[in-house]
Amino acid sequence: MAASIIDGKVIAADLRAQVAGEVTRMKRDHGLTPGLAVVLVGNDPASEVYVRSKHKQTQAAGMASFEHTLSADVAQADLLALIAELNADPAVHGILVQLPLPKRLDTGAVIAAIDPAKDVDGLHPHNAGRLAGGLPALSPCTPLGCIILTKSVHASLEGLDAIVLGRSNLVGRPLVQLLLNENVTVTIAHSRSRNLPELCRRADLVYAAVGKAEMVRGDWLKPGATVIDVGITRVPTVEGQTRLIGDVAFNEAMKVAGAVTPVPGGVGQMTVACLLVNTLRAACAIRGLPAPGV
Repeated sequence: MAASIIDGKVIAADLRAQVAGEVTRMKRDHGLTPGLAVVLVGNDPASEVYVRSKHKQTQAAGMASFEHTLSADVAQADLLALIAELNADPAVHGILVQLPLPKRLDTGAVIAAIDPAKDVDGLHPHNAGRLAGGLPALSPCTPLGCIILTKSVHASLEGLDAIVLGRSNLVGRPLVQLLLNENVTVTIAHSRSRNLPELCRRADLVYAAVGKAEMVRGDWLKPGATVIDVGITRVPTVEGQTRLIGDVAFNEAMKVAGAVTPVPGGVGQMTVACLLVNTLRAACAIRGLPAPGV
């Protein structure tokens, strides 16, 4: 029997609808409109697409959306000055600096300049440290989306075995912490791990986030496993176009796994939806209101 497909589009749409409902309630009961500021440096085409999507979905949820586009040659001091302004702006509850930044800029310093209470990307060392310590924190959006997708298959993750392929600060490391908070037994693997197929075959939950097209083969998987594919690689087609594929050999995985996220249509759909969730949570925390029911 073929695995079921985890439909990120449907799950993300439901999450966005929940956020919109909470935003409506906050406006009515507290006169509060959550605001998200996105800073884009340069004109990278992929980043521009992401920013447009964030702007559109932020407005659709009833939130205030503030876009700041800076030239690729902006001075580090000017970028930090903008962040300081956004930190002080009471209408802004979430700040996101679109990555990657031009190489000449100090990404670490830029992230560290964001007020941790407004760090809706969950990358500030303060939030990373709280997450690692099992304390409440704003978590990176993609790992948060991975957990929600997994819970669409499993009512409880407690006691399951998971493997996370990839140890980036954006996905792998925070995902491990979120899984530990769900009482999952976690293995984190990376480019120097030995016997990757063998490690994967032990796992009930497989998270692939290495950026290597179709690295995870069907025979790497435990029968019935849940597979969350975070990877995105653009490859050429015979027609001269391009298409997106993930880190998992999808057709092979469908023959072995219990549930699989597609690429596209899986994790990517959840990232912006979880950004809205983080902005909502940040707005409540900043105003001293109870955490939203999302």
